[in-house]
Amino acid sequence: MPGQTPDPSAGSHADSVPAPSPVPSSSGNSAGIMLRLVSAGLFVVMSLFVRLASAEAPVGQIVFFRSAFAIPPIVAYLMWRRQFPSALRTRQPVGHLKRNFYGGMAMVLSFVSLAYLPLALATALGFLAPLLAVPAAMLFLRERPGAVAIGAALVGFAGVVLMLVPAFEGPTPDRGTLIGVAAGLAMAFATAAGRVQIKTLTATEAPGTIAFYFALLCALGGLASWPFGWVTPSGLSLACLIGAGISGGLAHITMTEAMARASVSTQAPFDYTAMLWALILDAAIFGLLPSPVSLAGAFVIAASALVVPLSGRFTARSEALRPAR
Repeated sequence: MPGQTPDPSAGSHADSVPAPSPVPSSSGNSAGIMLRLVSAGLFVVMSLFVRLASAEAPVGQIVFFRSAFAIPPIVAYLMWRRQFPSALRTRQPVGHLKRNFYGGMAMVLSFVSLAYLPLALATALGFLAPLLAVPAAMLFLRERPGAVAIGAALVGFAGVVLMLVPAFEGPTPDRGTLIGVAAGLAMAFATAAGRVQIKTLTATEAPGTIAFYFALLCALGGLASWPFGWVTPSGLSLACLIGAGISGGLAHITMTEAMARASVSTQAPFDYTAMLWALILDAAIFGLLPSPVSLAGAFVIAASALVVPLSGRFTARSEALRPAR
């Protein structure tokens, strides 16, 4: 989800995800699934805090709190894993700066999207990143995705069009919806670009190292926006700002532990429970639901994004069943 939507392969949420064990046990799979469900819920709670704080605080201030207060849970987790301070050593300082550039842009854009859209729609836009990876792989990596993956990507983009339909129903376009969707689309592009850099970093860097430096550099970037107009937050806004950081840090930790216990393909379907969490919180906190057309578009995007990581499994199974010639 935006403001870091769970992403099983990479992106701003997958910074701290270790490679899964080659042969997870059934009990490990169960624990991994439960942790992934908790992680999906925590990311939506983080997005809720961001949305509430955005009514008062500027984006740069939210970025600072979201990142700075995520550091203590990450450090505590590294200490528990006996990886602190060894995890702070890095061989690619420039690589972390590049990763932070893309990830920082994705974070800012996701927070803008959350300021203008219901949680459910902003969450759905966060699922575009794996769909964007399909044409990117074709253009830049000369990969040849299967017909299922290509079809899923096209259907996912059709879901974006559905989400935009209500914005043009009145006499004038709904400016807020247009800004929110545009920011969400740009966030997905930035997240997809960040995946490439994360992949490069994982050649030499531990997952905890990537997560720590991303939070640290984003906190410094958010702090740099202080001269441009921070506010003195009210008690509720301050609690939301701090809550965004803590819940984001805990979401990283639970995702890390989930990925250590079960494979990506096993957990992939459970990422999309974030849509249900977002719908529940939209109704309970804000008393609103997206229009039926927008909601249909959101579910089209989520379903299409789910198909992409599973398409390889379908292709492999069909190849296995194909008679030898």
